Amino acid sequence: MSITTALSSALSGLTVTSRGVETAANNIANALTEGFARRELEVSARAYGGEGQGVRVVGVNRIIDMTLVGDRRLADAAAGDRNTRSAFYESIAKVVGDTADGSLLSRITGLSAALASAASRPESTVRLQDVLDTAQALVSGLNAASDAVLTARRGADASIADQVDQLNAGLESVRDLNLRITRLRVTGRDSSALEDERQRVVDSMATIVPLREIERENGQIALFTTGGAALLDGRVAEIGFTPTPGLVSASSSLGSLTMDGRPISVPGDPGLMAGGSLSAAFAVRDTLAPNEQQRLDALARDLIERFTAADSSLSAGDAGLFTDEGLAFDAANASGLAGRIGVNGKVDPERGGALRYLRDGLQSAAGSTGDGTLFNAMSAALDRRVPCSAADIEGSFSLAGLATEIVSGLSSSLLSADQEASFASARRDELQVLVLGDGVDTDKELEQLLLLERAYAANAKVVTACDALLQYLLEM
Repeated sequence: MSITTALSSALSGLTVTSRGVETAANNIANALTEGFARRELEVSARAYGGEGQGVRVVGVNRIIDMTLVGDRRLADAAAGDRNTRSAFYESIAKVVGDTADGSLLSRITGLSAALASAASRPESTVRLQDVLDTAQALVSGLNAASDAVLTARRGADASIADQVDQLNAGLESVRDLNLRITRLRVTGRDSSALEDERQRVVDSMATIVPLREIERENGQIALFTTGGAALLDGRVAEIGFTPTPGLVSASSSLGSLTMDGRPISVPGDPGLMAGGSLSAAFAVRDTLAPNEQQRLDALARDLIERFTAADSSLSAGDAGLFTDEGLAFDAANASGLAGRIGVNGKVDPERGGALRYLRDGLQSAAGSTGDGTLFNAMSAALDRRVPCSAADIEGSFSLAGLATEIVSGLSSSLLSADQEASFASARRDELQVLVLGDGVDTDKELEQLLLLERAYAANAKVVTACDALLQYLLEM
């Protein structure tokens, strides 16, 4: 080997080891950076004229298992879906309660106890007031539960709009990063940092919709949903949605999802976008919340009809003790009834009424102050088993029994949703651990730095020896 060849090889070794030190230092510096993929220097022997001429850097490889990343993204979407559903049921369960004070069941029990107490002493103003207070507490509980359902629908509608905006912004960012990565690659420069950024952007969208990443030439990627929608493949799909800020009733007509101006969904099932937090928000808005509203409306209707039937002083079309915003209940306008139900103002002294109508009947003249017949009839009406008007609840129930059925169904849905959310989160966390297994091991990187230091020192000694030989030759 000539001195020139040895010097060239040593200098190439110095160049490669310096790049290796730079790579290892970058790995250590980004050990805790989210989305950072460990780098490895790819080198190969350098040859000119069939003879070895040292070493050269081929490129910098990002060490990451995209199969695992893809599975983790699907798990992210599943966790987003389950967590959204679980959060909905939890918000409703907090308002409806179970059997504790303030729950619907406890309010029904309180009304039943007040009626029994008033029946024993119907002349007592204090006990009449107690009946009014417990009746108002019950309708207040129904109103609050209905408001919680409506609030959940409003929140879901606003969440859909936010997620669509995030999805569109993310797709634009990925498209821009695709172009920048291609420009770097065709000029022979390292695009790893931009690929890390692109991965972080795609990961942020993976909770919204389940994504599949497909590699294209020159470092570009295409994005498809598992349902088959092409979100990005050269061109970016435009996802559209018009929110309904004025959502004020249970029966409001709401916007749907579009892609490039064409509808891609039906209410409650985004189809091509199914499987993430976006589809869960649609489910809450269009299916889960309306179902809970229907059950609450059935309970409110049952309450109105029981007390209307118990008051013999009423004629057809007269409003009973419980009303639909002051009017008699109309079966054709049952949607949202739980949010409108109230106590008849005729029995409320604060609204110009009189407590005696609780005892005598809403449409009766003054009766005997010692007559507890109506209170007994109301108590019997509460305990009478009648068929439920809700389509998904079969059987005949007392008012407390129907409330128990509704609370039980809600608790069961919450428990199931929590279990599914826990499973989905555990699966996502396990896959994340596997993905991080390819991440930066600082001990290994420090070990690599020691090896590079020795290699650098060895190459430096070769350069020193070549310099000494050249000096010797020049002095001859």
